[in-house]
Amino acid sequence: MTDDTNIFSKIDALVAEEHELRAKHAAGTVADDDERARLRALEVELDQCWDLLRQRRAKREFGEDPDAAEPRSADTVENYLN
Repeated sequence: MTDDTNIFSKIDALVAEEHELRAKHAAGTVADDDERARLRALEVELDQCWDLLRQRRAKREFGEDPDAAEPRSADTVENYLN
């Protein structure tokens, strides 16, 4: 199982990759299509991480085991209604 610290570490790594990708694009070393595709993938991964953290916090709040939270699929996370 994963814990909140591991999830936050993954979030930090994904955000760092996003910043690096944007810097490379600004420097002209990454093509527009490549940047867009990877940024989209990073966005989905970040959404999944934040969703997992919310699940874990909700379980903890209601006296359940946060380790029982499972990552949801990209389709599920990306199709939530606001």
